[in-house]
Parts: sequence; C-alpha cells; structure tokens
Amino acid sequence: MGCRAYRCHRQKSGYYLMPWCELAGGGRRIWYEEQGQGPVLVLLHGWCMSSAVWRLQADDLSSRFRVVMPDLAGHGRSELSTGYGFEAFAADLVQLFVQLDLRDVLLAGWSMGAQIVLTAYQQLRERLIALVLISGTPCFAATESFPYGLGLKDVEGMALKVRRSTQRALAGFTALMFTADELREPAVARVTADVLAAVQIPEAEVALQSLDALAETDLSHLLSTLDLPVLVINGDQDRICLPEASTYMAAHIPGSSHTVFSGSGHALFLVRSEKFNTCLENFWRRVSDRRCY
Repeated sequence: MGCRAYRCHRQKSGYYLMPWCELAGGGRRIWYEEQGQGPVLVLLHGWCMSSAVWRLQADDLSSRFRVVMPDLAGHGRSELSTGYGFEAFAADLVQLFVQLDLRDVLLAGWSMGAQIVLTAYQQLRERLIALVLISGTPCFAATESFPYGLGLKDVEGMALKVRRSTQRALAGFTALMFTADELREPAVARVTADVLAAVQIPEAEVALQSLDALAETDLSHLLSTLDLPVLVINGDQDRICLPEASTYMAAHIPGSSHTVFSGSGHALFLVRSEKFNTCLENFWRRVSDRRCY
C-alpha cells in the first residue's frame, strides 16, 4: 500500500474533538472542530470568521449529528496558504472530506461559505446528501446581470477599512450582521458577544484576498447545476448578502426550498439559534425520509 499524502491529528479538549489535518502538497494544516456522532453535518463559516461561530449549533445538534466545523485557510487556527480564492478554499474542503471519509453529508455554508459550497459542489457531489445555503449570494458585488449585491463602492470601502485596521474593520462588519431588535434581549446579546469574541482576527492579507474573491466572482451559472436537495435560508433584513440574493438563488436552483426569517439579519443562526437548528434538523429529516423510498 502507498504512503498517505496527508494525516489527521486529534486533540481532546472537553467534549470537543479539535483536530488538524495536513493537506497534500506542502504539509499545510487545516484545523477543524468535531462534536457528536450520527449523520454528518459540515458547517462552513464566512468571511473573516472561524469555526467558533457555530458553537450554538455544535452544542445543540451534536446530540443527533456528527458536527464538523473547519477553519478556512488563514482563518481561526488553520495555517496560512498561498491564496485565498474560492477555488483554493474548495480544494482544501475536498481534501478534508476525503481525509475524514465523510459521506452522506449535509453541507451548510454561511455567507462566503455558501459560495465555497457552490464552488466545491461538483467535486463533493457523491459525498453529499443535501446542501444548505445560509445568508448567501452567488455574487457578492452587484453587476449589470446581478443587481442584488453590494455596490462596488461599498466593497472598496470594506477593503480600505481593512488596510487601515483589520480589527476596527471587522468590528464594523460584525455590527452590520444584526438588526437593532435582534440584540435587544440582554441574554441573546451576551451569548452572541461571547461567540464572536472567540473568533480570531485573520491577517489583513487574508481578509483582502478573500474580499477580492468576493468582489470578483459570480457563481450564478452554477445554481442550475445543483441536483441534490437544497435549502436556502436568509433573514429579510440582511444588509450584507441582500435578501434578494437568496430569493434569486431559490428561484434558480431546481427544486430548492426557501426559508426566510422575518426580522433577522445576516447571522440568524446566532440570534435565533433554536429556530435555525430546528430548521436544519427538519430539512435533514425530509431529505433522509425521501431517500428511504
């Protein structure tokens, strides 16, 4: 038998498994967290975030699912890479699936994570059972053919703020994730702040290169190629990935389901975690039941 090109190492911390994988071609390491047993649920974070944002999902859903939460290259605890475009992120995700031999996976991506899911789909198709696109968009910046993105000046403004101070830029970006009403309840605000405080701020170059990918990439042409069950979830008050973008995706993905959280912004899985988790679980049950016939 041949030598394996990459390895997985596991460390135990409380009830989490927190391993890293050495990827083929250079020994670069990707960190992921894992909790629970059962059907596999992979959760992919968004721009300048990390696997830490999924704490409320891991704590709840791990009693019914094996929840796997990777850090994208240059994010969280994962090591730096030579590039931070969607193709590079997708290639790492494919290697992680192969390394862990993940099959019949419910793959969910939030924000930029949704675009990475779209990019990796054809390579992962045989290992998936369904997709969930959370607060996503096929095209982050508005174009003539896709007017449902942020304006170019807004994206350029994000880049300028990152160059000045990544920390302050992300503080402003995080504030845009929520409506005022979502954080009005002190307990919700406190838990949300605790979760976000655990996110490590990436290096400016990581933030800028991945922002370039967001600004330059239009994945609209991939929507019609999705031939597994897809659930689109978004808040109707999202100021980052506009609600119209999710409506567009649902309309262009064959047979997709669409759930809209009224009064919610970009990070609905944080402020309305119970409803969100139930939505994921119910979708998985519908997909699983359908496969039994």
